[in-house]
Amino acid sequence: MTPARNHLVWDWNGTLLDDLQLMVDATNAAFASVGGPRISADQHRTLFRRPIIDYYTEVLGRSIDDEAFARCDRIFHDAYRDGLTVCGLAADATTAMRSWQGTQSLLSMWFHDELVPTVQTFGLSGHFRRVDGLRETIGGGPKAGHLARHLAELAVPGGSVVLIGDSIDDALAADAVGARCVLYAGGVTHPDRLRDSGWPVADSLTEAVQLASTLD
Repeated sequence: MTPARNHLVWDWNGTLLDDLQLMVDATNAAFASVGGPRISADQHRTLFRRPIIDYYTEVLGRSIDDEAFARCDRIFHDAYRDGLTVCGLAADATTAMRSWQGTQSLLSMWFHDELVPTVQTFGLSGHFRRVDGLRETIGGGPKAGHLARHLAELAVPGGSVVLIGDSIDDALAADAVGARCVLYAGGVTHPDRLRDSGWPVADSLTEAVQLASTLD
């Protein structure tokens, strides 16, 4: 059965890519560089949000300026790159993608020039009409504007889209363009926070696709 909303936008980090522990390790490297505390995966999932500079401010207990955040961002990404080779896809990622009856694309806040070859390495390029990553030099901002540009390039209206992601920011981005969202509980955000948000939540990617297919 063709879903009412026939285009699915996937998030990458923490959704299709099972990189939660690497995200935590890289975040701890950034915090250590400015004398911050070491956090656990559970703390990260409870506190993480975008803009990421706000998340850093809360954990560090003090404000950081743009220059300091840029340094932390570089340290985070260097540590992330070092560990990326040990990351795999979520257990049911391929099955979930194959089960969707409409078109699909991928939108990540990871750097575009690194995202594309990584997606190719996993053999996933054929699933997506378009793959977009961050084309800026510093990350950490909201996803909404990036999603709007992604859909404009696809010439796909927001009203025909469901986004599957693992953060409240994914849901806010979807809402901003008139899309729907299913939140995946296996990623960067604590499941309790996701369920408290009021958006649909799935414990697996396969379940997320099943939910996405029912949304009008």
